[in-house]
Amino acid sequence: MDIEEYVDEETRKVDEGIERPVSFDDFNGQTEAKENLSIYVTAARKLDKALDHVLFYGPPGMGKTTLSQIIARELNVNIRTLIAPAIKKPSDIVSVLAGIQRRDVVFIDEIHRLPAEIEEVLYSAMEDFVLNVLVGEGAGARVVAIPLPPFTLIGATTLPGKLTRPMRDRFGIPVQLQPYSDEEMAAVISRGAEKLGLRMEEAAIAEVARRCRSTPRIGLRQLRRIHDHAVAADRDTVTVEQADEALQRLGVDKDGFNAADRKYISMLQNRFKGGPVGLNTIATALGENPENVEDVIEPYLIQKGIIDRTSRGRVITDPLRKARSLREQNQGILPL
Repeated sequence: MDIEEYVDEETRKVDEGIERPVSFDDFNGQTEAKENLSIYVTAARKLDKALDHVLFYGPPGMGKTTLSQIIARELNVNIRTLIAPAIKKPSDIVSVLAGIQRRDVVFIDEIHRLPAEIEEVLYSAMEDFVLNVLVGEGAGARVVAIPLPPFTLIGATTLPGKLTRPMRDRFGIPVQLQPYSDEEMAAVISRGAEKLGLRMEEAAIAEVARRCRSTPRIGLRQLRRIHDHAVAADRDTVTVEQADEALQRLGVDKDGFNAADRKYISMLQNRFKGGPVGLNTIATALGENPENVEDVIEPYLIQKGIIDRTSRGRVITDPLRKARSLREQNQGILPL
């Protein structure tokens, strides 16, 4: 696998088949982060300097890649997009950095997965704009310092705690991206529908916004499927009932939970009596990878107040315990 995403320009411009925002003004949500970034980018452009290094962190699907592309566009520079898991040896990153131009942006996705030896190469590159390359072998080996033009490294991660402290400290602009509110998601869905040429009732837009896990990527994916239903049925306008039908077909219930969420809740509530239970145990019971459970399934359940992570393990929150107890009493079953 190539370390750089060699995709055509048109592919870079879309997300879930919908045109990406191309400016801060066009980007919905993340208001505080967006306003701060706009100030920093404007200052860097006026000073004709490279923007300080940026670290985006937060749940997946919140706009890290899109904001990185907007930053490069606003700076009027090139952007090189890299995939951290594919960077195996120092020469991989050296070959990329050796080809950048002054003030360019290098974007590394999943940066927490960089090998330690790659991080060490990046330390001097980020701090001093110098590549320290080992030339030769054995007793004759020597370190050659290769100067680099000033550039901006943008890292994106869903797990900032897995970054080493020396790496985190070299990012002068840390930016935490938050889950979207229903109102912010409605703006994202409305824009996406407009780009698709799809007319939707306001109530239908609100329904999708409420059931997309506060995540633009998921909301736009759901919107694409609603668009497919509308096209197949020759509908001019999508009503709230039609949006609900399409979402139900996708397995997304009224609370925005999907099949994996419901299976998790049922497993924790019934098989493990509400917890506490360890991550590895519940992941095995679900047939899922522990990282997938922790990074994909649990954040939304925690956000909705369904589960808690405690020192002893995962537990169902009190409201669900009470609901379960009431149902069991109504069925003549003593609660455990």
